[in-house]
Amino acid sequence: MSEEITRTELASLGEFGLIERLAAHIQLGQPTSVKGIGDDAAVIDPVGLHQVVTTDMLVEGVHFDLSYMPLKHLGYKAIVVNLSDVYAMNAEPRQVTVALALSNRFPVEAVDELYEGMLLACKNYGVDLVGGDTCSSRSGLVIAVTAIGAARSEDIVYRNGAK
Repeated sequence: MSEEITRTELASLGEFGLIERLAAHIQLGQPTSVKGIGDDAAVIDPVGLHQVVTTDMLVEGVHFDLSYMPLKHLGYKAIVVNLSDVYAMNAEPRQVTVALALSNRFPVEAVDELYEGMLLACKNYGVDLVGGDTCSSRSGLVIAVTAIGAARSEDIVYRNGAK
């Protein structure tokens, strides 16, 4: 007996339906995360600390090849490469936002798998996914993650040693 694979077209959900679907699996755990997904922007209270912000983009065919990398692994990697930049500044990562550009060759289930990896990384590192954006792409998959961390000013490590 063959197993039937479900494939839900992204267009059938629409942007807000996709956001609702993804938000249903996201829980905030950081006390500095005041408001996450659901409004036009997240609200973060750094509690008197310096904020450290970094963004990395991953482009299909340049940074990853989906014929070799499962979407769950790609989602995990997309989060962790950003967290490493926050850690490199000697700061504690607290939140991330995720922006996706998706072509119509990706069904909803593929997005679910990608987010499964992202949420696993967030859970493992104690980071909240607080927002982002989605749009369509004519070519493939583009992922942009912004990581937000915090540190006391005296703890931040600068690459060139300057303050």
